[in-house]
Amino acid sequence: MCGLAGFWRPGATPEGAVLTAMTDAIRHRGPDADGHWLDVAGGVALGHRRLAILDLTPAGAQPMVSACGHYVIAFNGEVYNFEEIRAELSRSGAAPAWRGHSDTEVMLAAIAAWGLEAALKKFVGMFAFALWDRQNRTLALARDRLGEKPLYYGWAGASFLFGSELKALRAHPDCPTEINRDALTLLLRHNAVATPYSIYRGVYKLPPGTWLSLTERDATARALPSPVAYWSARAVAEAGQRNLFQGSEGEAVAELERMLGQAVDGQMVADVPLGAFLSGGIDSTTIVALMRAQSTRPVKTFTIGFNEAGYNEAEHAHAVARHLGTEHTELYVTPQDAMDVIPHLAEIYDEPFADSSQIPTFLVSRLARSHVTVSLSGDGGDELFGGYNRYFWARNLWRKLAWLPRPLRAALAGALTALPPVAWNAAFQKLGRWLPAGLRYASPGDKLHKAAEILAVRSPEEIYLGLVSHWKTPTQLVPGSHEPSTLLTDLGQQADLPNFEHRMMYLDMVTYLPDDILTKVDRAAMAVGLETRVPLLDHRVVEFAWTLPLDMKIRHGQGKWLLRQVLYRHVPRSLMERPKMGFGVPIDHWLRGPLKPWAEALIEPARLTREGVFDSAPIQRKWAEHQAGRRNWSYYLWDVLMFQSWLEEWR
Repeated sequence: MCGLAGFWRPGATPEGAVLTAMTDAIRHRGPDADGHWLDVAGGVALGHRRLAILDLTPAGAQPMVSACGHYVIAFNGEVYNFEEIRAELSRSGAAPAWRGHSDTEVMLAAIAAWGLEAALKKFVGMFAFALWDRQNRTLALARDRLGEKPLYYGWAGASFLFGSELKALRAHPDCPTEINRDALTLLLRHNAVATPYSIYRGVYKLPPGTWLSLTERDATARALPSPVAYWSARAVAEAGQRNLFQGSEGEAVAELERMLGQAVDGQMVADVPLGAFLSGGIDSTTIVALMRAQSTRPVKTFTIGFNEAGYNEAEHAHAVARHLGTEHTELYVTPQDAMDVIPHLAEIYDEPFADSSQIPTFLVSRLARSHVTVSLSGDGGDELFGGYNRYFWARNLWRKLAWLPRPLRAALAGALTALPPVAWNAAFQKLGRWLPAGLRYASPGDKLHKAAEILAVRSPEEIYLGLVSHWKTPTQLVPGSHEPSTLLTDLGQQADLPNFEHRMMYLDMVTYLPDDILTKVDRAAMAVGLETRVPLLDHRVVEFAWTLPLDMKIRHGQGKWLLRQVLYRHVPRSLMERPKMGFGVPIDHWLRGPLKPWAEALIEPARLTREGVFDSAPIQRKWAEHQAGRRNWSYYLWDVLMFQSWLEEWR
């Protein structure tokens, strides 16, 4: 896993003390070792913090110089097929005299033999790395296909900075720290700052599936080359839907099980203890079941529970663990345990981040780290196989309402919002036994209010944007801002897919997945020195998933049909038939109770005016309505509170 940091200042001697400060800032990502490499003549400094997973000897240490002496790499992540690549290099006569058995050494040999882009296309894994070409004086940055590992970069005066987290860049004395007010609007809409932007003006995230190359001429001119795609999610989605899987349903189940088994097998390779997160849901249970099928020892599994029934999945996870015979560890946490994490969120997440499931994600990561160093995760199943409720809500809303005049839809929206969400929740609870399974949602009142907000839209794409948005007009909160175009709003960058459900899945895969889900897991796990791996995001599985027709994903009002068929080969259907639950905490209740003083201090009107970032009025209106119980504005308020907490920590 690890973390990397560095800078390039042509014509200047790199300062070792500055590099040390940058790697010290991300010590949590790699508690096992600190490595530095300086090119005094070239002005380059590469730093690395090591979490030793493969080849625990010094032969696996980084930054690592290639056997030919041509390249130096600082690498974060894992390349799971390194043994196959190593064998291929040996067969072709391109292998060096191997010094150890790390994937890093194999990566360098592959790059030396085939070139960077060709090697990237062969790597199966999660990675972000900086590669210095000593001969041509070129610096390359690269990131994995789905965005599991982070990489920030940007100019700081005459120095080009890069690192796994903003903490590393901030440790450089010239790092730009001007808040990007435009990017802040994206946080308010989506609870995360969307790629390629960062919260700092002039600092960017490298998009998934891309690499960039900075030459000495670029560096002297302080140019910022555009990233180049070596793998395109859009091309994969479009090609897959043009060339659909032609086999039978049984053959599709068998092929998915084979590919997932291959991915799980590759990701279980480690020289340290390994386990898995287990929520008891479809995705994590599938991963654990396949781990069990390939392991001679019980799989170590981890889950946390809450005493609040609407937020507790531990009972389901326990039942699954018992059936699969895992070595299961569960920890029931109190509201105080969860709230104790909140003061540390700004430091953990480094950039303003407002998905409140960040709290249980950190707690389960901390639990797992007390037993293992690597944990597999089930993330990615919803985006690939149609699991999110919004796929059903958006499709059904548009089909049923598109023919209605917009004024009539507006009147319907008024009727839905006449009752507060708590009243709708109570009504649905009373009617629960008579409702069809497709209408048994967690927190139905909030979903009805969210649906009401989008009833006046003109297209299904507007429905989707409304469903994934918090503040609908975030520029009103941030005076002088302009909301940037993103993959969600730039129609020219969206995939040409035949049905709305797949268009939503694609957008989730390229936006919500890397910017929210994978960011959440990476920062939470790395904060405690835990490596997480995501078998469902093996790009070969992703490519196969995009060849599937929609009815192999969504059937009879239920998502993940094909994934479920794989799972039912290992776990009884009766264990899995339950409504989908989110992985969250009752932030809405806490903001009216124990978190109220903390929140009020952060959004106090005089403070907001003094800081000059937000217009206080719309925030205060939502705060008052939330406190009165008229609406649940916790998602909106959490966006603001997480920024305010971040500002307090890092300004």
